[in-house]
Amino acid sequence: MSILNRAIIIVMDSCGAGEAADAAEYGDQGSDTLGHTAVAVGGFDLPNFQAAGLGNLHPDLQGCAPATTPTMAFGRCAEASAAKDSTTGHWEIAGLVTEQPFTTFTDSGFPPELVDAIAAESGHRFMGNYAASGTVIIEDLGPEHVATGSLILYTSADSVFQIAAHKDVVPLDELYRVCEIARRHCNAFHIGRVIARPFHGEAGSYRRTYERRDYAMPPHAPTLLDVANDAGLAVHGIGKIEDLFAGRGLTSAEHTQGDADGLERTLARMAAQPDGIIFTNLVDLDMVYGHRENPHGYYDGLQLIDGYLPRLVEALRPIDLLVFSADHGNDPTDGSTDHTREYVPLLVAGLNSAGVNLGDRAQYADIAATIAEGMALPLPTHGISFLADIS
Repeated sequence: MSILNRAIIIVMDSCGAGEAADAAEYGDQGSDTLGHTAVAVGGFDLPNFQAAGLGNLHPDLQGCAPATTPTMAFGRCAEASAAKDSTTGHWEIAGLVTEQPFTTFTDSGFPPELVDAIAAESGHRFMGNYAASGTVIIEDLGPEHVATGSLILYTSADSVFQIAAHKDVVPLDELYRVCEIARRHCNAFHIGRVIARPFHGEAGSYRRTYERRDYAMPPHAPTLLDVANDAGLAVHGIGKIEDLFAGRGLTSAEHTQGDADGLERTLARMAAQPDGIIFTNLVDLDMVYGHRENPHGYYDGLQLIDGYLPRLVEALRPIDLLVFSADHGNDPTDGSTDHTREYVPLLVAGLNSAGVNLGDRAQYADIAATIAEGMALPLPTHGISFLADIS
């Protein structure tokens, strides 16, 4: 019997909560996105997250002491998937663990046979083709791109084939067309995502826009979204959810213009959708601040979300569940622009969750297992439900 009518999942993209047990295997020993950000800014002032239990799940968080009686259930989740990227993180939150990592090309760039095939079909030339920070490579190669029209190609420590173009040089529809071509060719190389990275502005002050699109490989097995959709439930994606799941399992979706927009859209959807799943990605912590090594901006982003927390909780109905978590870390103080292998926060409101210590959990998939059990849906292969603890 279903005891859960609606679930709202909010992913604070890159909000790591301390190094994972296997962080050293990923070159991330000592990483701590929240902890190091708090130190860098002289201590947090996040009253709503503190009351919810953020300081309880991360007791060493400067300026955010543990709450005596947390208003939400609290804990952390480790990642079971063999990766630390957005695609696998979101898939795992939805119950799908990725055991075979996507292919990365950090050391030598993408092979000529791949790049040449995409160039031949698309009619565009490429420049760059090395691992770099997106903001840095756009500043370095932007003027040449504007002069020649060649598309900027780059990657990172993640399995991403990223194509950047100035909107005045390459129209959005054309950039998206090239990325769709690239997606087909990248499948054979087991590349996780092709990402369109439009930017605008002048040399020395180029800025990426929110018209980014991610073209992910489709999930290799059913997720919670598929199961809920098959059961006739509404499944709505906000932000880059549609891109990360290649549209799979969603009944509707909308993109956003930053985190404030994403949070407003979440509240609007909560008012309009009485049941099913609402799945939101808040990308700014990662895209705008984490990758740019900006701890003060990261703190600003956390304060923005903190300010919306009471409104989100107030919008809950009696048998709703609200889950805050993340897909990986991105420590903005570690001297690297790459993601970090960390625990992620687990904060849960709804049912009888207040004050429940959910502890350190072995996989993000526990979130999917809990929602599936609460909605009387088939349980995912991975994940251990904590529904009994909060109901």
